[in-house]
Amino acid sequence: MADDFELDTDDLARRMDGAIANLRVELASLRTGRASGSMLEPIMVDAYGSPTPINQVGTVNVPEPRMVTINVWDKGLVNKVEKAIRESGLGINPQMNGTIIMLPIPELNEERRRELTKVAGQYAESTRVAIRNLRRDGMDQIKKAKDGMAEDDQKFWESAVQELTDAHIRRVDETLETKQAEIMQV
Repeated sequence: MADDFELDTDDLARRMDGAIANLRVELASLRTGRASGSMLEPIMVDAYGSPTPINQVGTVNVPEPRMVTINVWDKGLVNKVEKAIRESGLGINPQMNGTIIMLPIPELNEERRRELTKVAGQYAESTRVAIRNLRRDGMDQIKKAKDGMAEDDQKFWESAVQELTDAHIRRVDETLETKQAEIMQV
């Protein structure tokens, strides 16, 4: 019965890749002292009665390394966009110029850099947990098919799942290391 067992390692790898992609999005939203349009992605503006991402109410540009600009398409939304940025907790003070909102990115102090590296570490740890949960799912599938499966086959599949997990955990660690170095760079 279980001799023809085939674990879908491609699906497992795809799901683990998805966890890492999610980590990259979360890390991109961390402010590192350098301007990036992605730091505005989590901010929602109350536009036309529903929460809307900033990039859907205006054009986000990075004209300088320490400046983000938002060219709001609808004049009526300029104040709402400004309010959403002020309340976002980014610690950025928007400056208005007609329909253009300028966001000067201040230098980060040492204490704030350390806090951001801890936050990045928390994001990475939650990604590691997600990957380990996917490993557990794969191992559970192997255990369910254990009846009638040769012991060598069982060990083969378990080691395949473990190798996949280890490779993805290494990628998480490398991504975190890169981001922490970027945050601590003065």
